[in-house]
Amino acid sequence: MDLLVILGEHQTMETERLILRPVSLNDTASLYEYASNIENTSHVYPTHLSTEETKEVIANYYLKAPLGKYGIVLKEENKLIGTIDLRIEPAHKRGEIGYVLNLNYAGKGYMTEAGLQLLHLAFDKLKLNQVKALHSTINPKSGQVMKRLGMKKIGVMPKNRIHKEKIVDDAIYVMTNTEYEEMKKAAH
Repeated sequence: MDLLVILGEHQTMETERLILRPVSLNDTASLYEYASNIENTSHVYPTHLSTEETKEVIANYYLKAPLGKYGIVLKEENKLIGTIDLRIEPAHKRGEIGYVLNLNYAGKGYMTEAGLQLLHLAFDKLKLNQVKALHSTINPKSGQVMKRLGMKKIGVMPKNRIHKEKIVDDAIYVMTNTEYEEMKKAAH
C-alpha cells in the first residue's frame, strides 16, 4: 500500500496522555505561546514575533502538507503543547523524526510518549526500514529524548548546516526495524 495513504489513515493517533492530530489555525495561541519564546526556539526555528507569523507558519507548513505532521495535544488540558513530524522517503523506506515541545511541559515524558507512537507508526504501520533523528550538538536535551526512544547515536556530522547564522554540528541517531522489533520484545 502507498505510504502516503497509510499516513493519511493515521492523521490522528492517541496515546495514554496525548492526542496526536493535525495542527490547525485554532492552535495559533498555543503554538505562539512557545514559538515566541527564544529559549524554546533557539535550536529549531526562528522565534515568532507575532500571532500573525504563527498563523502563516501553520498555513504554509502544517496545513499545506499535513501528512506526517502532528500537533501534540495534552488530553487533560485539551491544549497543544508541541509538534512532532515523521518525514518519510518512500523510495528508500526510511523516515526522520523532528519535534519541539513547549518548555513549560518538559521533563514529564510527553515527547518520549509521542515519539514512541511515531516509531509505532513508522515500523508497525508504514513498515519502514529505518528512522533517524538529528540534533545540533549544542542541544543535548534533544538527544536525551532520542536515547529514551531507543535510538542509537551513530555519529556527528561536523559543520552540517547553518542555523541562525551559526555553523552547527549535528548528532545523528538511528533506529532500524530490527532494533525496533528487539525493543518491543524486550518490553514484553
